[in-house]
Amino acid sequence: MDPITFAIIRHRLFRVVEEAVITLKHVSGTAITNEGHDLMVSLYRADGSLLMGGVGFLHHLTSASEACKSIIRRFKDDIEEGDIFLLNDPFTAALHTSDVYLVSPIHHQGRLIAWSACFVHVFDIGAMNPGGFAPDAVDIFSEGFSSPGIKLVSKGQLRQDVWDTILNMVRGPEMVALDLKSMIACNNVARERMLALVDKYGAETVDAASQQLIEQSETRLRARLRELPDGEWQSRQYLDVKGEVFRVFLTMRKLGDTLTFDFTGSSPQSQYSVNCTKWASLGGLFAPLFPLLCYDIVWNEGVIRPITMVAPEGSIVNCTRPAPVSVATVGAIQSVNNAACSAIGKMLAASEKYAEEATAVWHANHFALFMFGQNQHGRLSIGILTETFAGAGGARTFADGVDVGGEIPNPISRMANVETIESTFPIRYLFRRRLLDSGGPGQHRGGAGGEMAIVPHDAPNGGLDYVLSGKGSRFPQSDGLAGGLPGSVNDYVWVKAEGGGNRKPAFEQSLSDLPGKKEPISWGVFPLRGDDALYLRWNGGGGIGDPIDRKPEAVFDDVASGIVSMEAAESVYGVVLKEGVVDAQSTRELRSQRRSQRQASMGV
Repeated sequence: MDPITFAIIRHRLFRVVEEAVITLKHVSGTAITNEGHDLMVSLYRADGSLLMGGVGFLHHLTSASEACKSIIRRFKDDIEEGDIFLLNDPFTAALHTSDVYLVSPIHHQGRLIAWSACFVHVFDIGAMNPGGFAPDAVDIFSEGFSSPGIKLVSKGQLRQDVWDTILNMVRGPEMVALDLKSMIACNNVARERMLALVDKYGAETVDAASQQLIEQSETRLRARLRELPDGEWQSRQYLDVKGEVFRVFLTMRKLGDTLTFDFTGSSPQSQYSVNCTKWASLGGLFAPLFPLLCYDIVWNEGVIRPITMVAPEGSIVNCTRPAPVSVATVGAIQSVNNAACSAIGKMLAASEKYAEEATAVWHANHFALFMFGQNQHGRLSIGILTETFAGAGGARTFADGVDVGGEIPNPISRMANVETIESTFPIRYLFRRRLLDSGGPGQHRGGAGGEMAIVPHDAPNGGLDYVLSGKGSRFPQSDGLAGGLPGSVNDYVWVKAEGGGNRKPAFEQSLSDLPGKKEPISWGVFPLRGDDALYLRWNGGGGIGDPIDRKPEAVFDDVASGIVSMEAAESVYGVVLKEGVVDAQSTRELRSQRRSQRQASMGV
């Protein structure tokens, strides 16, 4: 194809997705979507294969492709112009029931030429807990409304019976309706822009450009894989749920221009809802692969072809129905993300050409706290604390990670302003800031995570409740690389006010200063009422390289900036600070002593 025409069509396809994303955000009324960016929009070919992957949570690019293919199989000859289908069954394609996909066929002159697909985490899905996360669910039947595919819009007309049935099964139907309408608008814009492109250049030309774009992506990724060393790399992730430990085990093999992700050795599926399905695991491994290996390659079907996944059936990464999966996105799926990020980072670090593309694991443990209750305006509020999207960047081979720097699987993730959350829920923030000593130590330090504390405020019922789906505080998950240490672990503390004249929390600036009994929590449904407080901290990114190889001046800057404590500077980095400056002689002696001790312990 004429290269100029190809470049124009390629750019216009990007613009189609971008305008659809803007529409989705502008119509949505929830912070999780329009500020946290828990969303995805992509384009697919007529057969459901990925044409143009969009931004947002990248797990969904391949899962939405399977959703399109499932709709094609299920509805066959009943796919008409102007239709929009809804799908949210995790055992068909979705990640969990709360992530609702709307997929829309795009017809030109009566012929199906493409699909658009999008998702948001809806306000509610009718699960046993408001917001959809159900840590105590024993099966998928407790996790809300679930559809393997239903026609929501027929020939451009909303099916009122289907609409009313869905809204009849959820809390806050007006907010769920707004979520669904935002996705309908998103798909309508994608269709209009796609048809404008086809009208200008012709269906055959756009189809030829699409095919060439996929072939180009495959060619480029295979060429990159051939440049990387053949080998085998492993990674392990551990999840702690109510004292039980589950493992996600990955062996990544690279041979020639192919890459295999083998999860053999992972734990059997759990009784808890941290499980994920095979489609979720596939999306989970592609979420870091797209940005790490294909940062300059269009994300489409061509990227998928060289990749193979092995996920044993009945395991925590490929559970069988009716296993509970509502916490999958912050459970097994995120552990798949982390394991894949770690293994890819090791492979890149082994290549002289691509070593600078390697990274330690980023923000590896969402805390996913959903609050629900009557707010200060007398309305039902359900939503997530979006700090979990703030993340922390993993270190690079040439630089530190970014403090509170997001996460690999969602390049546009962010947290909402404090004012947004305080205007939606009857709470008050005591503090929200970077967390001391949270970034994984290394020659290059992992980015810092954060910490925060909240209390009830102006609550008609004295407070509200929240669903906590943490994975414990026993195992660090933001793995380091090449001698770098992992980032800190998450932590969750319920500060219970006690009788006997304890003062009410004012604006205390640390967990130790908060009045009341401090109870560690991690999993379940809890109240935030009266004079109680809730403290949370989230993990930092992994470090790269030996911490005692870090420049003393960089450690001094970290201490001065409140990122590293004086104690850690000496005990972890081997840097001695006296009277506000680096004691160069003492630092050299301490680091030399540490190296000698290591050699002695290894019998060197």
